[in-house]
Amino acid sequence: MQLTAKESSLIKELKGQEALCIERYTKAAGCAVDGQLKGLFTSLADTERQHLDTLSQIETGACPSMPAGKETLPPTFTAVYGVAETPDKKNDCYLCTDALSGEKHVSGLYDTCIFEFRDDNVRTALNHIQKEEQQHGKSIYNYMSANAMYS
Repeated sequence: MQLTAKESSLIKELKGQEALCIERYTKAAGCAVDGQLKGLFTSLADTERQHLDTLSQIETGACPSMPAGKETLPPTFTAVYGVAETPDKKNDCYLCTDALSGEKHVSGLYDTCIFEFRDDNVRTALNHIQKEEQQHGKSIYNYMSANAMYS
């Protein structure tokens, strides 16, 4: 499969965003206080690495097949923080808010890019990644909600 110049440019942009997500989640995992949040960020970084690999394959002309209909449910969390605004809660809330903002941006970027590709298999792969990005946002929201960080 040969990408157009526009498609190549969009893949480059998506790869940059995925690399940024990997860095964001890796650093956030190191800064998070709560072990559940550290685990969530580590898991999300791993998924973002898979996304980057998929985009790299598309960039070289290959289109990897996506798993059919296998959606994973976002994790559930046990509340660690109460209503009180402790320094640890503020730290973890900041990390979550930053990550959620990033996921909203990346998901929107995928939404636009999906419409720009000619190949149906590439569109399917990008749509699969976008759904996973939305699941990332839901996981972060679930954590924040369980810990009185989201109103």
